[in-house]
Amino acid sequence: MSFQAYLDAAEQKTGRTPQELVDLATARGFGPGTSAGPILDWLKEDHGLGRGHGMALVHVITKGPAIGGAHVGSTGSHRDESAVLRLDGIAARAGDAR
Repeated sequence: MSFQAYLDAAEQKTGRTPQELVDLATARGFGPGTSAGPILDWLKEDHGLGRGHGMALVHVITKGPAIGGAHVGSTGSHRDESAVLRLDGIAARAGDAR
């Protein structure tokens, strides 16, 4: 599953876009330098997310939407279309030609 697919699945499960979850995390004091454990605990307790979805969100909460290019455009199951993840939600991409 790609990073973007994990973020999309988290949105479907929580009803919140990835950006909304990042904003909530920031309001709680999470951000660059925060270890994964406290963020994963919060995502599980408050939003019902497991480790896989949580780790994708940990990445964008602590490092932003850019991801390494190793899987971008590859043919593996972890491939992403872009090196920058979309945090604005599934509905925002509905009419995109991307």
